[in-house]
Amino acid sequence: MTVSVLLTGATGFVGGAILKDLVSRGLKITVSTRGVLPVGYLGSTVHIGALDGDTNWGPGLKGVDVVVHSAARVHVMREQSKDALSAFRRVNVEGTLNLARQAVKAGIKRFIFISSIKVNGESTTPGNAYKPDDAPAPVDAYGISKMEAELGLKKLAEETGLEIVIIRPVLVYGPGVKANFLRMMHWLKKGIPLPFGAIDNRRSLVALENLANLVGICVNHPAAANQTFLVSDGEDLSTTELLKRMATALGRPAYLIPVPPIVLRAMSSLLGMENFTQRLCGSLQVDISKTCELLAWSPPMSVADALVSTANYDRNQA
Repeated sequence: MTVSVLLTGATGFVGGAILKDLVSRGLKITVSTRGVLPVGYLGSTVHIGALDGDTNWGPGLKGVDVVVHSAARVHVMREQSKDALSAFRRVNVEGTLNLARQAVKAGIKRFIFISSIKVNGESTTPGNAYKPDDAPAPVDAYGISKMEAELGLKKLAEETGLEIVIIRPVLVYGPGVKANFLRMMHWLKKGIPLPFGAIDNRRSLVALENLANLVGICVNHPAAANQTFLVSDGEDLSTTELLKRMATALGRPAYLIPVPPIVLRAMSSLLGMENFTQRLCGSLQVDISKTCELLAWSPPMSVADALVSTANYDRNQA
């Protein structure tokens, strides 16, 4: 019997990759839209308005077995809302729990929620990776909203028997990536000397294809029910090593100046770029052993191949 899936957020960076993976598995898919269809998608769709506590999901839930909820108000570097937490809660908490409650009423068996490593926190010390069962310690409004959604889903699961699967990705990269990852790629392409040649941190990343593959596995894997999974490529890199590998994928030399991190931090403080430098110099590692062992899963794409795929896409777009 073919599993029927409702996918939200299919036009987004992550959601688009999940859609591609689900299609490859031969699943029956319905995507929710707000007027824009995923490029090349010709399958079933359901139109929704705003994603909040009042959204009517009825038409999209008919005959569905599993909901994959990747739609969200995402983390932004320069928040414009005067009450960011309320804005995040309206979409990420109220919108998520509204969908989950309607899914229960429709008799749906499983709800897969794409959360964030920000539920765990913002940084780790080298060698002390986050684990899925660590006490949550979100710092910003986005992380808090994802944590509250997780807690609400777990409570609903206890009350109703709905199977909840929570996936917390680290920084996701791949074809179409934006923000700081894309910015660093463009610096390397232009041959700009960068003062990041002496950063000895450790950061976990996850390739878009690896994340999408894990979501596809969780659609009907019996061991995924009511579990929280962390996901990464399984290889932690320093920022310096990442830039070197990124340059190799781009076919460019990396001009990296070995400026001590303490100097970088002092300079960023003067320029008001503390958060950016923290991400470059700080560590954030995750332990994916539970994910790999419980699901008999391993990341199908290597870091090298994922970086080449990312570079090729950016080259073609240019």
